[in-house]
Amino acid sequence: MTRRNSLSAISAMGLVSALALAACGSGGAGDANGDTTLTYWDTSGPNESPVFAEIAQGCAEAGGYDVTIEQVAFDQAINNYKTAAQAGQGPDVLRAEVAWVPQLAEGGLVQDLSDTDLADSADFLATPWSSTQYDGRTYAVPQVTDTLALLYNRELLAEAGVEPPTTWAEVEESAEALGGESTIFLNNDAYYALPFIYGAGGDLLDTENQEILVNATEAVDGLSTAKDLLDAGAAQTALDQGNSYGNMKAAFTAGDVAMIIDGPWAIAELLDGAAFEDPENLGIAPVPGPTDGEGNSPVGGHDYVIRQGSSATESAQDFIACMSSTESQITIATELGLLPTRESAYEDEAVIDQPIVSAFSPVIEQARPRPWIPEGGELFDPLKIAYSDILAGNVEPQAALDEVATTYRDTILTDYSVN
Repeated sequence: MTRRNSLSAISAMGLVSALALAACGSGGAGDANGDTTLTYWDTSGPNESPVFAEIAQGCAEAGGYDVTIEQVAFDQAINNYKTAAQAGQGPDVLRAEVAWVPQLAEGGLVQDLSDTDLADSADFLATPWSSTQYDGRTYAVPQVTDTLALLYNRELLAEAGVEPPTTWAEVEESAEALGGESTIFLNNDAYYALPFIYGAGGDLLDTENQEILVNATEAVDGLSTAKDLLDAGAAQTALDQGNSYGNMKAAFTAGDVAMIIDGPWAIAELLDGAAFEDPENLGIAPVPGPTDGEGNSPVGGHDYVIRQGSSATESAQDFIACMSSTESQITIATELGLLPTRESAYEDEAVIDQPIVSAFSPVIEQARPRPWIPEGGELFDPLKIAYSDILAGNVEPQAALDEVATTYRDTILTDYSVN
């Protein structure tokens, strides 16, 4: 399979017919209590959901139970799930963002899978598997993993005589040839601040020693690097928080900027843009760092969890085993370009030939886990405000991150000390 053909196939995914979301299986033996129907909340986007729905239907038919698939908006899913689960309702299986797992486990809203066959970690990549753990127990099974990479316009770089940069210094050096601030668009969201922080040797927390590190020298240096790119005229960003991601994608797909930082989930939409009518024009490389070769991208992705109190636990366990199987992950990787969490999936020839997966594979091997604590999801809103203000020139990095650290200590992690 050539790179051009396989990327074109990903772009053509929009032509896949929508599948019925209420699957009608054969109604087999099911659970011991006779419940042969389970509900699955799918939090994926429109480019992904038809593929996930088809796999889910196949799993249900093979397993002899029924599955009702409900599409739930990602930004509403966690709150909707907690409200429903606390009332003993909601889905039997949820596609959870990795940061949700410890929060739901601490709240007693998902089942402990430690004593089931689903707790077998042997074939899973270590970093995605770490997101399933809380307090030494297993509460989830990895679905897909992801991370951030440098995405670039091959034609623009070639015309400027520029190679994909491996360091931030090289990004700045390439700006003259690439049109100054048209070199790279920096999304001012907190998740996109992490490569700068991690690359400089920093972190948000030291969970083992319960210490807040977000305002330590390394983190400050990392976000100062991002601001320095703007000050040098080598980058641009949005001046507000609400439209940054959309503005970044619009500029990149129009060919107005040469590079952005984004993840595999964005590829299908990017390939619909005018700059990438030829899918071969989209390049993927590791995010630059202070020096070449450092792993500085955060790990993301999604896990499957089973609701505490589900009346279809047995079917739910079978469902997750099927949905996370090597075969299912191969299908997801080859059709959507999403990254498998099983080592065996990466050995499949079709996955090896999948250009998005192959380009992201070396990046995910070095991706860093985030703090897997119940409060992990709460760390991003204060950081988002600070990072946006830093890039806008409203506040110096040290002062902004000192305020974040104070917020962490006073309202989120009251048992932690500040570095």
